[in-house]
Amino acid sequence: MSVDDQIDLIRARGVVVDDHAGAADLLREVGYYRLTGYLYPFRRSGVRSLPDGRREVVVDDRYREGTSLAEAHELLSFDRALRVLVLEAVERIEVAVRTRLAYAMGRLSPFAHEEPSTFTSAFTGPREAHGGGSEHQVWLDRLAERQARSDESFVRHFRERYDGRMPIWVVTELLEFGQVSRLYGGLRNDLATEVANAFDVPTKQLMRSWLAAVNYVRNVAAHQARLFNRKLVVAPKRPTARQVPALAHLTSGSAPKQFGVYDVLAVMAHLLDSVPSNVDWQERTAALLRAFPETTVVDVRSTGTDPGWLTEPLWHPRHREREG
Repeated sequence: MSVDDQIDLIRARGVVVDDHAGAADLLREVGYYRLTGYLYPFRRSGVRSLPDGRREVVVDDRYREGTSLAEAHELLSFDRALRVLVLEAVERIEVAVRTRLAYAMGRLSPFAHEEPSTFTSAFTGPREAHGGGSEHQVWLDRLAERQARSDESFVRHFRERYDGRMPIWVVTELLEFGQVSRLYGGLRNDLATEVANAFDVPTKQLMRSWLAAVNYVRNVAAHQARLFNRKLVVAPKRPTARQVPALAHLTSGSAPKQFGVYDVLAVMAHLLDSVPSNVDWQERTAALLRAFPETTVVDVRSTGTDPGWLTEPLWHPRHREREG
């Protein structure tokens, strides 16, 4: 379909398009399929009964009366800004976690990542899923693949001078976040707890869950996928109020049972409080959530956010408070 035909189709399905030229520019930039993903919450729906007595929601291809293309554009712009904030936070968290891992493991040995004694028996033991090999060996094999593909000058240096064998404080510079998360998950408890405590996280179990969830939203954001109303496939474990007081609201009576993106934003806000270079990410993220383009169909709750939570101390510039 031509762009003009796409606009006609959107109008025929009940969407108000006030600016034809602007709509054409938007469709040329983001495409019909992506744009209608942000219109999806505005579709009409109903409930029908099934022969077995159950009922299911049926979504129509027409939109609710009064739905405008401008509303979808606003949601798309909000989502873009949210992804930018997520990727900024992930960069700081990832580098800080790499550094802490390298420090904790490097005290044992420059090559602690190769030594089974650094890890849990579950990580180093044989696994049927890996053809009798271990998760540790799979991790090492993937590291070797990254080294072989890398054209980084520091990798070439170790390849030429040291047969490619790199110490842990160099290895961490080569890892993707998913590999960092898996390495952390395999660490023996004393090392994992040391790293977790550096970010004011009390247990390995919590930290492992949080890193996996941060890596999940990182992948969503990096691939420019819709994020704001996503129900998390990999969700962070919610701590008790005693474990992490700053996140007590996540287990309050108003907390939704389903995990929305707010859960990961809150976890990242807490982790960033231990990253010195962070100054105002919490403030800027809370400001974006407060500016959510609310409509009669969707509001900030679609992100998993209770509006009252944005007044929590978590979203205040605590680093400046400490310096003061």
